[in-house]
Amino acid sequence: MATMESLIGLVNRIQRACTALGDYGGGDSALSSLWDALPSVVVVGGQSSGKSSVLESIVGRDFLPRGSGIVTRRPLVLQLHMTDGGEEYAEFGHLPRRRFTDFSLVRQEIQDETDRITGKSKQISPIPIHLSIYSPNVVNLTLIDLPGLTKVAVEGQPESIVEDIEKMVRAYVDKPNSIILAISPANQDIATSDAMKLAKEVDPSGERTFGVLTKLDLMDRGTNALDVLEGRAYRLQHPWVGIVNRSQADIMKNTDMIFARRREQEYFYTSPDYGHLASKMGSVYLAKLLSQHLESVIKAKIPGIIALINKGIEEMEAELDRLGKPIAVDEGAKLYTILELCRAFDKIFKEHLDGGRPGGERIYGVFDNQLPAALRKLPFDRHLSLPNVRKIVTESDGYQPHLIAPEQGYRRLIEGSLNYFRGPAEASVDAVHFVLNELVRKSIGETEPLRRFPTLQSTLAAAAGEALEKFRVEGKKTVSRLVEMESSYLTVDFFRRLPQEPEKLGPGPGPGPAPSPADRRNPPSSDRGNPADPLGERYGDAHFRRIGSNVSAYISMVSDTLRITIPKAVVYCQVKEAKQNLLHYFYTQIGRKEGKQLGELLDEDPSLMSERLELAKRLELYKGARDEIDAVASVRS
Repeated sequence: MATMESLIGLVNRIQRACTALGDYGGGDSALSSLWDALPSVVVVGGQSSGKSSVLESIVGRDFLPRGSGIVTRRPLVLQLHMTDGGEEYAEFGHLPRRRFTDFSLVRQEIQDETDRITGKSKQISPIPIHLSIYSPNVVNLTLIDLPGLTKVAVEGQPESIVEDIEKMVRAYVDKPNSIILAISPANQDIATSDAMKLAKEVDPSGERTFGVLTKLDLMDRGTNALDVLEGRAYRLQHPWVGIVNRSQADIMKNTDMIFARRREQEYFYTSPDYGHLASKMGSVYLAKLLSQHLESVIKAKIPGIIALINKGIEEMEAELDRLGKPIAVDEGAKLYTILELCRAFDKIFKEHLDGGRPGGERIYGVFDNQLPAALRKLPFDRHLSLPNVRKIVTESDGYQPHLIAPEQGYRRLIEGSLNYFRGPAEASVDAVHFVLNELVRKSIGETEPLRRFPTLQSTLAAAAGEALEKFRVEGKKTVSRLVEMESSYLTVDFFRRLPQEPEKLGPGPGPGPAPSPADRRNPPSSDRGNPADPLGERYGDAHFRRIGSNVSAYISMVSDTLRITIPKAVVYCQVKEAKQNLLHYFYTQIGRKEGKQLGELLDEDPSLMSERLELAKRLELYKGARDEIDAVASVRS
């Protein structure tokens, strides 16, 4: 008895806890339903089948609402606890600290609690009512009373009531762990029984079904139900049980239920038709039969229940890890939480830069592809074209032509060319800035704990963006200085190594007499330049071409240098600073904030808070259930 009491009591406690958490089976939650795994006896019958009378006879108390139409509109989880004696009382799951000793008040509370969910209408609800009855006149047993099956909606009921009730009943009897108590009146053909029809559909082998025949005393004179009770008309794996309910007159007179039980037994023992079955008939025998079977089913299902509980615990712990810990209350803990979240973000950001995650390679792409391509597209051909070189060199000479080399012309040509490098240099800074901003955004999204706090996300993104902007400004200053340094001091050795310019009017390409003095005074027109251009009369085209070629060679050398130094400057000013000091200013500011301001940053989505709380409660239930099962198992062993 101790084992039976502990097993059934354990299931009772778990069922009550499940209901409190909103788990009463048939839900669409991603988590497994513990309720569905718990064995239970489900009472099924059509309206006026005597279902309520059977339950009251098992309990030995008159406590269920009565009336016409659908009286049971919510599942009633009836948990019976056998006591050694003392006062009988009832407790509701929704009123855990109140004991009911007057069972007429129990009836009223069932009605009131039903109306609380469904209103005064004839609607039904799948949310169960938990009722525990403690009495020396009951066995340890749990029964789930469901609305009676009906074929027609009556006034005040929705048109869908027939389908709604059947859907609710099916949700319970479909479960492989449910034991079906199918109640049918004996004064109707068993072939038309709503309960047996449904039981046969969901349990065709009859392994989970117990058949109960009520109203045997109301059958036509000269007839009996032996074909059914002895299993010839409708065979089940378990024996049929006959019940004699109280008559309507007994109900009106409030006939004592214990007296009614004795009268029921007398009926079977004195009946010429059922006397040989009397020991296996009646509500007392039915209660014991169900209690023993429920215990055996629970024993058989315990391994599966434990497996489900362990799986559920793993799923919930993983989900709680994903959702993160609850928000701390004190200021120091809030600050610690924020700093931990920032460090988690910073770690992911650095992984992107260092190659642990994708994205950092785009910075190298700026240096290896974008910058060289931009340098190749600079308009040096136009700037160092023959007309432009002639124009700049001649203008630099002024009224007095240069004697040996046009130094001022060279400088102006070089400075003008170097200015073109500013564009690609600053574009490299902007491109890396864009990549860094993208990596910040991506890193925030990949920092799982941060997803809980949208305000902290936006604040962190703004702080990182502000820091990156400072790094960009410093980067542009630095690359501009690199270009300015090239302009401020030219590499003299480069020009000293250039071959000396040949004599302007030197000997011709072939042997021949030296030019006469008159020829020197009047050189050929091809060497004098364009006669129409007075600026070009001083020197020939070859001279200016050589100047343009020399400047182009120098600019090419500078370009190669900047191609190496610009990436160094960008990495130093932007990438390295982002790795080391991205949140430095943010850390400084966050340390000055008060508790309320810190709390505003940790404004978690209320739905996540609710989800975490629900998961934590359910996890506590599962762990408690596992501990209790282990305790029961150790007692049995």
